Amino acid sequence: MAINRVKINSESELKDRLVAINRVTKVTKGGRTFTFAAIVVVGDGNGIIGWGLGKAGEVTSAIAKGVEAAKKNLVKVSVLKGTIPHEIEKSFGGATVFLKPAAPGTGMVAGGAMRAVLESVGITDVLAKSKGSSNPHNLVKATISALCEVRDAYTVAGERGISMQKVFRG
Repeated sequence: MAINRVKINSESELKDRLVAINRVTKVTKGGRTFTFAAIVVVGDGNGIIGWGLGKAGEVTSAIAKGVEAAKKNLVKVSVLKGTIPHEIEKSFGGATVFLKPAAPGTGMVAGGAMRAVLESVGITDVLAKSKGSSNPHNLVKATISALCEVRDAYTVAGERGISMQKVFRG
């Protein structure tokens, strides 16, 4: 299945969220050198999401690089009335995520890196579970990959070339 890449001209509507910062230490004969790696998620709250990884000697520079990388990596996700159209399970590396639609008013039942991704994309009601590794990098990639594979009924009807009534009738 093709990923729906998106180009956006006005970056002012994109909001960035910091998911995790990792401090890396390199030991040389001159001493220790500290660098930082930041994973950042950007989204408009209306179905567009992107993630990026920035590495630099300072935290602010790493975050800025992560935001720039995330803006180059935007995808369009199907969001239907604040939730996802159907449940899905997806893995990336050792992390597995399970997303299930929820009724309006349920709220977001998700933790850590998954919560940042789901809030940035504009999902308000969802039940989510992460299994396996809790590595933020793999959780972000697995969550975005799962969201990219979700299709709504309009898309399914268009791909099959049939009416909406036939999609729901079976």
